[in-house]
Amino acid sequence: MRRLALAALTLACAPALAQSSVPAISVDTLKDVTKTLSSDAFEGRAPTTPAEAKTTDYIVERMKAAGLKPGNNGSWFQDVPLVELTAQNMTPLTFTGGKAPVSLTYRTDMVLATYRVTPKIDLRNSDVVFVGYGVNAPEKGWNDYAGIDVKGKTVVVLVNDPDWQTVGKDGLFEGKAMTYYGRWTYKFEEAARQGAAAVLIVHDTEPAAYGWGVVQSSWTGPQLELDEKGDHMDQSAAVGWMQLAKAKELFASAGKDFAALSAAAKVKGFKAVPLGVKASVSFTNTIKRQASKNVIGILPGTERPNETVLFTAHWDHLGRCDAVKGDDICNGALDNASGVAGLIALAEAQTKAGSAKRSMVFMAVTAEESGLLGSEYYARNPVYPLKDTVGGVNMDGLNVVGPSKDVVVTGFGKSELEDLMKPLIEAQGRVMKPEPNPERGGYFRSDHFSFAKLGVPMFDGGSGEDLVDGGTAKGHAAVLDYIANRYHKPQDEYDPAWNWAGAVQDLSLYFQLGRQLAMSDAWPNWYTTAEFRKIRDKDRSPK
Repeated sequence: MRRLALAALTLACAPALAQSSVPAISVDTLKDVTKTLSSDAFEGRAPTTPAEAKTTDYIVERMKAAGLKPGNNGSWFQDVPLVELTAQNMTPLTFTGGKAPVSLTYRTDMVLATYRVTPKIDLRNSDVVFVGYGVNAPEKGWNDYAGIDVKGKTVVVLVNDPDWQTVGKDGLFEGKAMTYYGRWTYKFEEAARQGAAAVLIVHDTEPAAYGWGVVQSSWTGPQLELDEKGDHMDQSAAVGWMQLAKAKELFASAGKDFAALSAAAKVKGFKAVPLGVKASVSFTNTIKRQASKNVIGILPGTERPNETVLFTAHWDHLGRCDAVKGDDICNGALDNASGVAGLIALAEAQTKAGSAKRSMVFMAVTAEESGLLGSEYYARNPVYPLKDTVGGVNMDGLNVVGPSKDVVVTGFGKSELEDLMKPLIEAQGRVMKPEPNPERGGYFRSDHFSFAKLGVPMFDGGSGEDLVDGGTAKGHAAVLDYIANRYHKPQDEYDPAWNWAGAVQDLSLYFQLGRQLAMSDAWPNWYTTAEFRKIRDKDRSPK
């Protein structure tokens, strides 16, 4: 999860629904499903643990009760092959050769893992290079790896992208809004393409958009990835994060000015800087291969059942995590038991409204917290071909603080789904807005992105910060409080005092959007400026 849930396209066959015709969204369902899935009995819903079967069986039970049919050729499940790696016997990460040795302790100073499915990682005396933001973007004339060979070396990388402090959208990297070049996944991918043996991202709370506690809870314990041929041996041997203070200590030991080099890295033409020190670390891995499951239900269409509208929410969370005040269960109530509750509530409402012309598919995906793995696997291996998937809605955390005057769109300005949503939002007396904090990279941090990369537009958004009761001051404070005190921590627990009125507002919008798509013959596309437009055009072109 990545946030507190926060040109007209003609649809001649599907006029907008009157608000009075939208079936009631069940608050009881929202409460019951969220409370159940986030209870300690579900142990934080980590994939491939004993809690998985309990979680997925419960979701199936609720989908059946909602009136859905099994969505995968008679089965409720799609197997997602995963491999689980648990790092053990982690030595300190040491840097030698500078003015003084620098040592980083696992968890408190750094976290490390590997994508390689191998029993041991042993990095010894690897030359360390600072590569700025670690970006190689030929279309922008930007390459932080130009003129340097990092094969077998350890690269130190800054989080986010060079424009993250720029107001507005000016700059090569879209200003304040994070591009994919700023996402940590990209930095690891590019470093691997460059042959780096290890990658260390310098954690800084503001550009990362979350504190060290989130990194620590997410990157320690069992780590999951898709179980694929080759065992990911083409990836760097070690990937992870280091604390900002330790990065400054490292640079000082190397006789370098961290602040000056960080500033230089923001300017086009930056050249990577060898630090003249060597990195060493080792750890072992326990390896477990086991399939997890996406849960899929369907409300079959009456006229064009092979064309589908998709609703998604991830069911997984972090399971057992680093304890806070003796509590080691990361319950994931908001993230994302609430989203699954929304999925079930929408299924109830759509079945109550009756079958539409197109099929509506409701999918609770696995391993979002491990890198969108369940949705990525489905997108690569779809039960319903992506060329026949009209679009849909992704839910990752519902609004539980009260009604808002605005609806924030993640990745604002990308798809024609916004043209469909705008009049629905206005009919509620609300306004559509872009993200207030696009530098957090929300667009790349939930399951809609897996589909976007392959051309399918998915609406991802929700209540903004301008609350009916308390305005933006109260709404923004609620966002910051959640990020600081509950996000990816054991404190993300169900609260019976939550106000579900805002969630109902948003779910009503999702219901109407899904209904319009399912009753029409329209195929919403990406705007011509969106990076996914060519993929969609190719997929939808006559063969």
